[in-house]
Amino acid sequence: MSDLSPRVAELSSRFSGHLLLPDNPAWDVARRVHNGFVDKRPALVAQCRGSADVVLAVRFARDAGLEIAVRGGGHNVGGRSTIDNGLMIDLSPMQYVYVDSAARKARAAGGTLWGQFNRETQVYGLATTGGVVSSTGVGGLTLGGGLGWLMPKYGMALDNLLGVEVVLADGSVVRATADEHPDLFWAARGGGGNFGVASSFEFRLHDVGPTVNGGLVAWPVDRARDVLQLYRELAHEATDDLMLVAALITGPDAATKLAAIAAGHFGDKGVAETALQRIKSFGQPVVDAMGPLPYTDLNAMLDASYPSGARNYWKSHFCEDLNDGAIDALVDAFMRCPSPMGQIVIEHFHGAATRVPPTETAYALRSSGFNVLVLSQWKDAAEDASGQAWARESYASFAPFVGSSRYLNYLDQDDVGDGALAAAYGPNLRRLQAIKHKYDPDNVFHQNVNILPRG
Repeated sequence: MSDLSPRVAELSSRFSGHLLLPDNPAWDVARRVHNGFVDKRPALVAQCRGSADVVLAVRFARDAGLEIAVRGGGHNVGGRSTIDNGLMIDLSPMQYVYVDSAARKARAAGGTLWGQFNRETQVYGLATTGGVVSSTGVGGLTLGGGLGWLMPKYGMALDNLLGVEVVLADGSVVRATADEHPDLFWAARGGGGNFGVASSFEFRLHDVGPTVNGGLVAWPVDRARDVLQLYRELAHEATDDLMLVAALITGPDAATKLAAIAAGHFGDKGVAETALQRIKSFGQPVVDAMGPLPYTDLNAMLDASYPSGARNYWKSHFCEDLNDGAIDALVDAFMRCPSPMGQIVIEHFHGAATRVPPTETAYALRSSGFNVLVLSQWKDAAEDASGQAWARESYASFAPFVGSSRYLNYLDQDDVGDGALAAAYGPNLRRLQAIKHKYDPDNVFHQNVNILPRG
């Protein structure tokens, strides 16, 4: 690749953020993403301060013949927010949240994290569906679906999206809403960044908190089958007010394997206490951290389990039921986990998120059921082979129990091709290809679960 320095020097006179070439000491920090298993080296990192910088970065990349990756929160497990020898458009300096409490709306910049968003909206006792790890980016999570504690009651994050500002491949800026560029608005809600750089988002807010009921209860792993059967029973009975997650994890001592149920209840306090008591009173838990807590704490409760820089490799699939055979396969797989950081997570989908028709937004995973994630995580590069092998073997052992759908945001770097596209986009793929052809005919934005443009 030719020396970019002269081009970058010229761009810097018009760019308000930072332009980092590999010889800049800040480049090595800026290029890194949450998943330490991803080690890509961009030719240039453009740290944008606003939409004008994003426009300049997109046009610069096209003029210089550079491929583009877009970084919001940097949490994508597949490392799709960074790139080798291309331009990383880094939105992380673009972090603001403006709350219109009277209209129950909030606008967030493309680099905003969910912890920041929740902190600002909770000043007014308001919230929208967001990530369960507070350092996750608002943008990436929303564009790919957006599961969170509030999804049974208020739908996915993208179901609460009122508008999104997008910088297109030609450098133009458009606002996509139900009334402006409605085809792009449909596609952005589940299309995973295939159509441009989402520089800001506007969300609908709901009355939530500041105090809610929820938390986590855990039991010794020898009760795992019983715990997952209880979880299945609770899930089948759950109202829209209750979100449930089960997990097979290792305790803080890095040795004690546990089975856990995490929950959040967003209805009447008395009803919440009764619902959660069924979890708290089951057997003899070794951890009981469930009760009243701030909504912001519920959303940060799992942060320590997903440290930045840990090496991650994920495999996930959706199944409509969690039968005893599936439970046995998951427990047996977890008992073979080679790292104390590895987990198996089961997220229940029901309520408002599942009552939206699959073709109403580009996001097509609207069935009730269980999203199963084999989350392999470790610290040392020497464990790379065993970490990947465990995830693949565990995923294969669960294959007889899965359906046809997969959650877009959990697809790892090797989840590519027609199978991944069909599983992620379902019946919406053909329409997405036509919209891609309209807004990005040259497939400039392809560092994603890529939709090829077709007229």
